[in-house]
Amino acid sequence: MGVSLSEITTSDAASFRQMEQLLRRAGLRLDKNLDYSCGLFDESGRLLATGSCFGCTLRCLAVDPERRGEGLLNLLVTHLVERLVERGVSRVYLCTKAANSPFFRELGFYEIVRSSDGLCFMENRRGAFSGYLQRLSLNRSDGRSAAVVMHANPFTLGHRYLLERAAAENDRVFLFLLSEESGPIPFSVRRQLVRRDIADLDKVVCLDSGPYMISSSTFPSYFLPDEDDTILAHAGIDLQVFLRVAEALGIRSRYVGEEKSSHVTAVYNRMMHQLLPPRGVEVHEIPRLTRDGVVVSASSVRQAIHDGDADTLRLMLSEASLRYWESAEAAPVVEAIRRMASPRHH
Repeated sequence: MGVSLSEITTSDAASFRQMEQLLRRAGLRLDKNLDYSCGLFDESGRLLATGSCFGCTLRCLAVDPERRGEGLLNLLVTHLVERLVERGVSRVYLCTKAANSPFFRELGFYEIVRSSDGLCFMENRRGAFSGYLQRLSLNRSDGRSAAVVMHANPFTLGHRYLLERAAAENDRVFLFLLSEESGPIPFSVRRQLVRRDIADLDKVVCLDSGPYMISSSTFPSYFLPDEDDTILAHAGIDLQVFLRVAEALGIRSRYVGEEKSSHVTAVYNRMMHQLLPPRGVEVHEIPRLTRDGVVVSASSVRQAIHDGDADTLRLMLSEASLRYWESAEAAPVVEAIRRMASPRHH
């Protein structure tokens, strides 16, 4: 019997419904965050297998139990990887149940980490993660080392306060700046502002996070809120990655800001308290900086940029950052923020 491959879109209600049903039979839920889906159909239009991608990740892969062993998964993964390559994406990631990892190893994927609840994070480049850890280890130093992971979207006096606290209590602080593009403020701008504002903090070493730490491959819920169980699954994978990073750099503590507004980040912080201390990494959750009784936050700064609220910007930004946001250089980024309906959530 012939098999054909077709894209599946929400406008094709029948095929989309078949995709949801097939995923359900496989014990999976349709991911809310997909940018391309496809399926293999028989001559009668019955869906035999389906797969999707989002960013640089493969998702929602399922094969009809009656048609397993026919190479359908191979066809799907090959097609999806080719699709990503056409978009300029060569490094591809996926999360799967550990029991399924042997199938993906046969298709050219390699295990990065696995979580305690049985999820396996994989990539299509042999040795890429170990190479990343080796490069990081060149920054290892004697003494007590801590880590701060931040988006800095944009960098505020609150971020500075967290780093100052970590630097006061440690000999070296590794600042991991999330390097994935996700929002109106480009990574190059975020990095420029961070490095400018921490130039006098001699203990702080700024490192790019790369594709492994809190990226759309390990933790899409950080960027797009989802169900709690999904957040926990993503957090479990991301924290296993962080523990490997901590081992490479000799990190013994992680500093985070207290979270009261973002549900996703609050859940992630709780899981850090559960997973990191038993593995030798202390978690310090620091109350947010307030100025004139107002909590300093990146979301408030984005809203102030959107609204043209100069008073809030002066309250929450350093003089150097304030000069940038008032400059002609920042005009395209300011315009991008002002075009957003709800900049506070990005």
